[in-house]
Amino acid sequence: MKYLKRFIKFMIILFFISLFLVTGVYVYARIIPKIDINKTGSYYLYDKDNNLYFQGNGTSKWVSLNDISPNIIKATIEIEDKNFYKHHGFDVLRIMKAMYVNLINGEYKQGASTITQQFAKNLYLDFDKTWERKLNEVWYTIQIEAHYEKDDILEGYLNCINYGHAMYGIENASNFYFNKSAKDLDLAEASMLVGIPKSPSNYSPLINPELAKKRQEYVLKTMLDDEIITESEYQEAINEELIFHTESEEENLKTIMYYQDAVLKELKSLGSLVETYLQQGGIRVYTNLDMEAQKSLENSINNNITNNNEIEASGIMINPQNGSVIALAGGRDYNKSEFNRAISAKRQVGSIMKPFLYYNALENGFTSSTSFLSQETTFTLGANNTYSPQNYNNLYANKAISMASAISFSDNIYAIKTHLFLGIDSLITTAKRVGIKTKLEPIASLPLGTVELNHLEIANAYATLASLGVKHEPYFIEKITDIKGNTIYEHKDTSEVVLNSSLTFILNELLKGTYDANMIDYTYPTNISIASLLTHDYAIKSGSTDTDNWIIG
Repeated sequence: MKYLKRFIKFMIILFFISLFLVTGVYVYARIIPKIDINKTGSYYLYDKDNNLYFQGNGTSKWVSLNDISPNIIKATIEIEDKNFYKHHGFDVLRIMKAMYVNLINGEYKQGASTITQQFAKNLYLDFDKTWERKLNEVWYTIQIEAHYEKDDILEGYLNCINYGHAMYGIENASNFYFNKSAKDLDLAEASMLVGIPKSPSNYSPLINPELAKKRQEYVLKTMLDDEIITESEYQEAINEELIFHTESEEENLKTIMYYQDAVLKELKSLGSLVETYLQQGGIRVYTNLDMEAQKSLENSINNNITNNNEIEASGIMINPQNGSVIALAGGRDYNKSEFNRAISAKRQVGSIMKPFLYYNALENGFTSSTSFLSQETTFTLGANNTYSPQNYNNLYANKAISMASAISFSDNIYAIKTHLFLGIDSLITTAKRVGIKTKLEPIASLPLGTVELNHLEIANAYATLASLGVKHEPYFIEKITDIKGNTIYEHKDTSEVVLNSSLTFILNELLKGTYDANMIDYTYPTNISIASLLTHDYAIKSGSTDTDNWIIG
């Protein structure tokens, strides 16, 4: 009994201490200057011609709560936060329930974020799922609750939430999906839109109509069970055939959000500088995006991969004179897959690794006519260690071939002989010089691209060849200003001469042989099939692995 009394006493003291601390935090949040929820956290992205192409964490079509359909308001509160008007930013009972459900299931099954928490999260660039980020989110939630009425918070939330297809805010989403204002949405349309934010890439009716319909039915059934709507309203909304307005989707590039992702990743690297100005009203980010180049890149992907929904693609265009990335596609359609293959994936690069080997060879006295015997070969690398590379389709010259021919035909035997002759560490040194940062192992197969590299990394290495040996760090952001136009960041040139320009010029000339009909011999140049499509001189190298096809130049 004595221990029970002590425990009860301890819990009472702990309760009052917690109450005192929570009250103190809310009082402090109340007396400090309030954040502007209509502007804070907005970031505006501009292309190279200073045209605005994206506004994040906000919308140019901000609408008041009075101009939003009651159907949207009721459905949003019902699905996202039933106790929105009762709590002070955090739903304690809901948090405890979610913790219990997740603990019982042994995995994350249920969340407990309130509308205010989600709004706080969307007000700022949400780069990382870290504890520091979560604590900031809690602090912003408290500030918002301390300074604003519930209707103001709900209005802000509905004007910044992501409804898929880069549509932020209910007015944008309503116009995009249904070609009407948010105030005119009926129950069926509203319940469809309210279901999307949970997972925009999965619940968009334009991407996955069956899953979106099930989500809509869940929204409506929840509203029915809680007597928010009647049985007749439920049945009418379920049976209504929704007509989607897709003209806007056709006008939008499906890959541009990948470029935006890369911009946000670069913003992250600037750290607290960006955070500070975001909290003070927002930032304007001037990027290197060339809209025409982005369209060309997307059209190229669409024109060459037409009927196979399983095949993915990524592409990058870099200005080799300064390292600016002018176009980027991390996949075929951001709405179907948000994974950015151009900046986040590492793939085996195949034979596109070979030009760095051949630059090294030129630097060590090789010429375009330096010859090795090309025939099926097993290399002895050490005791009980052999390596038997093969040429594509097992085609061999069975005679001595020049380096020019080896490049044109992408001969693997010649490449391995060159690699072993020069020493297997030498290619690693050259790769680092041109900007490849991935740690490379000194292995015999390295020139054949058995290493996995990032797409942006290898593209920038080729940009070093295109600039005749001048290496630049690839970058997306040219300048950042605060909301008033004061410059807070500007890209600084980091160029460095890393290769001999004359030898690089020779290498680039040799790479033209990959589509030169004059090189046809025991086999064809690797890029001869696209020769008729080329309108200029290009230094090109293709590569293939078990899963990928590369072309770069």
